[in-house]
This record gives sequence, structure tokens and C-alpha cells, in this order.
Amino acid sequence: MNTQSGVDIRAINEEIQKESSFLDLVQLEMNKVIVGQKYMIERLLIALLADGHILLEGVPGLAKTLAINTLSKTVDAGFSRIQFTPDLLPADVIGTMIYNQKTDAFSIKKGPVFSNFILADEINRAPAKVQSALLEAMQERQVTIGDKTFELPKPFLVLATQNPVEQEGTYPLPEAQVDRFMLKVVLDYPKKEEEKLIIRQNLSAEGFAKPNAVIKPEDILKARSVVKKVYMDEKIEKYIVDLVYATRTPEDYGLEKLSSAINFGASPRASISLAIAAKAFAFIQRRGYVIPEDIRAVCKDVLRHRIGLTYEAEAENITTLNIISDIVNAVEVP
Repeated sequence: MNTQSGVDIRAINEEIQKESSFLDLVQLEMNKVIVGQKYMIERLLIALLADGHILLEGVPGLAKTLAINTLSKTVDAGFSRIQFTPDLLPADVIGTMIYNQKTDAFSIKKGPVFSNFILADEINRAPAKVQSALLEAMQERQVTIGDKTFELPKPFLVLATQNPVEQEGTYPLPEAQVDRFMLKVVLDYPKKEEEKLIIRQNLSAEGFAKPNAVIKPEDILKARSVVKKVYMDEKIEKYIVDLVYATRTPEDYGLEKLSSAINFGASPRASISLAIAAKAFAFIQRRGYVIPEDIRAVCKDVLRHRIGLTYEAEAENITTLNIISDIVNAVEVP
């Protein structure tokens, strides 16, 4: 099947079938440890394939940390866990210069951020100076210590968790940093049947199953290059732009009621994230082209943290999800 622009979708499909075989292995290993939470696992894979960072939000005990830890173990790559606390310093994350008396010179001690997978546990517990130190790493994939700049290993993925319940001793993440997360996933409680399995698994005499490393970092980098080849029609691009523009000027899409609810809309980074996340979702579905349903599937997680609400919206209990839902229903599907 050739498209009008000369893209051979059959060839892309064949390449995807070949390069996506590791996804089944990763999911199999993760399902050994994680019960249910299929949505979260799928979102973690989207972030992995789309080279984006992910923010998981949910009450304690929903296996956020466990899922991230398990994913990192299925990949034969470096893993660092940073527990964010109010007394954490930038040097505790990126590293620092240390004076060596023997050599009478300063040497650089690299921090835990120099790894492939970074689990930023309870990221909203650290102050702004620590968040700003993480900003450069997340966006530029590099770290500056003193007067030297170091590139971070590839792949580099920040998987952060946030507890929305306890507000004492927490700092709201700066908008600039929140925007660096490709996806924000809000987790819900497991179903009754899943919770029975969780109890059974935790009380089992054999103990926890341990995931095996089934892929190498090179497999991820290879898969990412295939994800970029997934075909996206111009009509789909227009659909993405319309969805993002509707968060900025809702009145242009017949959504005048949202004008007083939105303080600021999504940035161009949202459009980029929506496009690449949709391509990654199509890749997971083993498809070589993006359809509108792919955009709708990832839209909520890409946009929910990029729309600012006004005081009026908060007073009326209007959430970003309500706004996204109205926009998705109003914008014409190609």
C-alpha cells in the first residue's frame, strides 16, 4: 500500500512487526510483578519508545515505584533511584566538584542522574533549586558541573512519581518543568479481582517473581528510529494542531464557555509530544500509520498537565479533563 506522498506503508508495517517483538517480552516480564495496571504499563512503554519523560500521580500503594523499577530491570541498562526530600541539594542529583588534597586539584564526582533510567520518587517534595538542576538533564540530555558539560547516557528517561494527597512539605512543580514531561498519568485503584491477586501474590510462599532483563538499550534506540518512520498524514497533523489551538483560543472552535476557565493553553511542546506519542501508540498496536483514534488515546495524558485553570474554573470544580473532553468532542475528526 503506497500513499500519495510515496510512503510505503507495507514496508513500515513489516519493519514494525520485526522491531516490536520485544514489547511482548517486556510486558510478559512486567506482568510477573505488576497485577493489573495495564494502562500504566502501556503509558510507560509509550514514554520509552517516544523518548519522553513520564509523571505518575496516584495515592500511595498503587505500584508506581514498583512498575518503574520493574521496567528498568527488563532493560539491561543503568538505573538510579532518587528519593526527593525537602533537604535535597542539586549536587545530590547531578554531582559536584570535590577537592583532592593529594593532587591539589578538583575532581568531578558524578551524581545518580548519570544513568539510563531515573526514578524520581515523590518529585514534588524537593525545592525549586533541585527541580531546576533536573530541568537541564530532562530537556538537553546533558548536565553541567562547574565549567564542564557532560552528555547523559542513551536512552535517558526520567520516571517521576507524585503523591497528590499529602500537601505538607511539598512544592508544586514549576510549569516549565511540568511541560518537560511528555505524559502525566493519573492512576486509579485496582479492580476487586486484581486486588485479590495482589493479596495472593504478596502472601505467596515463593515470594515475589523477579523480572529478567530481556532487551538491551540498543533495542530501544533502534525501535525509536522505527517509531519516527510511522506515517502521519497531513490531516492528522492538522487535527493535532486544532486540538492544541483549542486549548489556547477555545472560542474559535465554538467553545466560548471554556474561555473563562482556561488561564493558559498548551505550548508547541504539546503538539510535538502528541505527535510522537501517537506514533509510539501506533507502533505498540503494530501499525505503520497514525489514525485519529491514536491521537484521542494519548490526548488526555499529553494535555492534562499543560492547561492552566483560572480561579473561576477551580471554584466551579472544572478540571483539565473536563476541558480536554469538551475539546475532543468539539474539534472535527479527519
